[in-house]
Amino acid sequence: MRALHCTATGSLDNLVLREDLPEPRAAAGEVVVDVAACGINFPDVLLVHGKYQFRPDPPFSPGGEISGTVREVGEGVSGLTVGQRVCAWMPYGGLAERVGVSALAAWPIPEGVDMVVAAGSLVTYGTTWHALVDRAGLVAGETLLVLGAAGGVGVAAIQIGKLLGARVIAAASSADKLEFCKRIGADETIDYTREDLKTRVKELTGAGVDVVYDPVGGSFTEAALRATAWNGRVLVVGFAAGDIPKVPTNLCLLKGASLVGVFWGHFATREHEKARRELAEILERVRDGRIVPPIHATYPLERGADAIRELEDRKVRGKVVVRVQP
Repeated sequence: MRALHCTATGSLDNLVLREDLPEPRAAAGEVVVDVAACGINFPDVLLVHGKYQFRPDPPFSPGGEISGTVREVGEGVSGLTVGQRVCAWMPYGGLAERVGVSALAAWPIPEGVDMVVAAGSLVTYGTTWHALVDRAGLVAGETLLVLGAAGGVGVAAIQIGKLLGARVIAAASSADKLEFCKRIGADETIDYTREDLKTRVKELTGAGVDVVYDPVGGSFTEAALRATAWNGRVLVVGFAAGDIPKVPTNLCLLKGASLVGVFWGHFATREHEKARRELAEILERVRDGRIVPPIHATYPLERGADAIRELEDRKVRGKVVVRVQP
């Protein structure tokens, strides 16, 4: 079996294609999936560099979301059958021709949804739906500020925010990224490398934003918190900037504001049925065209390191996906 292995953490140069690996078998409660495609997310960059919140011992394969076909069903699994098209989530291991995953982390793909699109939708749109609907309670008429808006979860936040009836302000680091955000539905844009985030938000909104979607972290988190309105909610999604921010919590007191953690992986495991219903709703919207996940590029498995490097170099508009099967 072929898989892209990280032989040592610290550099993307340590990603090596192996062709002699043993086939996985389905343990109790698991299914083995023939992987068609694997979506690439920023945690994959951090995993390879040994900087993610958990650190598997090398060798391991990056890749946390896949689409494919069920090859084998383990003891005690119900609701999934051999030959069924599924998408699945795991902490890592997806950049391989076959992978064993918990049946609780695999969901059917509706007919009419492409495998590449499904592989690029699970984590980003699942995370964002959970964040905006479950954690923030975003409602029509509210204002949503999206940081890192041209990346995978940022794009999902723009699209789902508009679907929920919010006014969406996209913040990103270049004019071409912001133009992309406008094309996919953002109402307003902010270049936070050239404009002061708090000042510009106040100019656009007056009172501030109701919800901040923050997958970036670093210095932008405090600026965004300062730009919230009364009862604002700041969604802590990730730390793509590299630094975990330390914010003055008196701002939460003064604004009646909330810092709200978003960890979709744990949510999907702990509240599996709710996550399954939400993902089914997302994929139905993908099938009928109300959500259109933009695929920035696709790569073959042997070029998986290049796919991760594009994300590391901040070149991606939307999602990068690796085609594991030609």
